[in-house]
Amino acid sequence: MKMGRLGVWAQVDCMTASAEAEFARDVEQWGYSALWTPEAMGRDVLVNSGWLLANTRKLVIASGIANIFARDAMAMAAARVQLNEQSGGRLLLGMGISHAPIVIAIRGHIYEKPVTTMRTYVEAMAHAEYSSPRPSDSTLTVIAALGPKMLALARDFADGAHPYDTTVAQTAAARAVLGPNKLLCVEQKVLLETNAASAREVARAYLRPYLRLSNYVNSWRRAGFDDGDFADNGSNRLVGTLVAWGDEDALVGRIRERWQAGADHICIQALHADQSKSTFDGPNIDLIQRLRRSHVRATRRGECRMLPRTAVPVPRGCTRVTAGATTDV
Repeated sequence: MKMGRLGVWAQVDCMTASAEAEFARDVEQWGYSALWTPEAMGRDVLVNSGWLLANTRKLVIASGIANIFARDAMAMAAARVQLNEQSGGRLLLGMGISHAPIVIAIRGHIYEKPVTTMRTYVEAMAHAEYSSPRPSDSTLTVIAALGPKMLALARDFADGAHPYDTTVAQTAAARAVLGPNKLLCVEQKVLLETNAASAREVARAYLRPYLRLSNYVNSWRRAGFDDGDFADNGSNRLVGTLVAWGDEDALVGRIRERWQAGADHICIQALHADQSKSTFDGPNIDLIQRLRRSHVRATRRGECRMLPRTAVPVPRGCTRVTAGATTDV
């Protein structure tokens, strides 16, 4: 599997199956390398991944994330192998521990120590039996990780990590824990809005649900935020750090900062500037398309020279400088 540097993270539960398939084909045609979809209280993300894989040719379909409480370890391991065998190795399994309110109140499970629970689960996956044909190449798995202990688990038991709702500084910290050879696939919210007051109002509306989840609040505390940043739906500092807003150049600039901080792959979540809409109304397709064009223009201007070392492909026409070597692609 080749993971390119730029993908799309999109809430697709509100879309019909045919509309979702068309959207995935558009994402592929626009030149993104991966489409990430979440799992909450709508579609089963792995069943849905099969549908998206069947309707695309080259696009990597990634689960962001598959909830480990939605299926046992044997079922998760079987889906990873089966979908990769059926698609020619295009499924990236992202899985996570979810959040206590969802696991307990909605799914009816017991939510215990996240790192211990995840370790037990991935160990069970490693020993799961599977008697059907396997893909020709190895499969990839990333774990939703915010803190250092879960990142270390992702390093030792998986192929990398998929942090969500984190800062650029946390991307650098995650790379330090993972080391140089593990995948770091980071979600970044982007908002095309140059008016500061409007941008912050939209960003607060998107972040409000996450301020009620202790996993995220604890993560932001580790990043240097405090109670003052969590009051009144988030301080200017918090929302500005988590949500990239401004013109297209500013959004591309934030993506570039993530790469420079050590991310291999950025999946953009394109927010709606129209305050009557949310990502539950479907992805901001116009912004996704525009940002791809802006990224291509930035690449042609030579701004790809600012990228860090990476094992993923560099766009044609760019020059990547690594320690002791220059590569033209």
